[in-house]
Amino acid sequence: MNKNIVESGEDKSLDTQMMMRTLELAGKNASSSYGGGPFGAVVVKDGKVISECGNAVTVNNDPTAHAEVNAIREACKKLGTFDLKGAILYTSCEPCPMCLAAAYWARVSRICFAADRHDAADAGFSDAFIYDEINLPVDKRSIPTEQIKLKESNMPFDTWKENDKKTLY
Repeated sequence: MNKNIVESGEDKSLDTQMMMRTLELAGKNASSSYGGGPFGAVVVKDGKVISECGNAVTVNNDPTAHAEVNAIREACKKLGTFDLKGAILYTSCEPCPMCLAAAYWARVSRICFAADRHDAADAGFSDAFIYDEINLPVDKRSIPTEQIKLKESNMPFDTWKENDKKTLY
């Protein structure tokens, strides 16, 4: 669901303020003086900024160091929980499949983004291929993938089911 487009100086709501902050982070990241990719993310809970991060893929040589994942990790660490229910994830761009999955796993209550995946693709950051791959049967994906089923394959899950001290997530 897209909100109406708002001129940056026109609206001082929390949503606009946080979106402007993600764009500042993304702009800083996009500059050659810092590095990283042109993405930023902020996690807010109860009206307070919990974390704010930029993309650090090239800086950290970590393909999972997207701004959203970094912000989710930092927020969870600061709050001492893996559950961000009640939190809002603000991002400078529509989350890629990995970041969207991370937001679902973290149980954020809302995601707000500025640019969309088509804008990202226009700048050379297309994840259409990944969206397409997800829908393919395992044996049709471009990275050869196969299941090696052993009689012990479910042992970790059986152990998990029997553990009365586990933390459900």
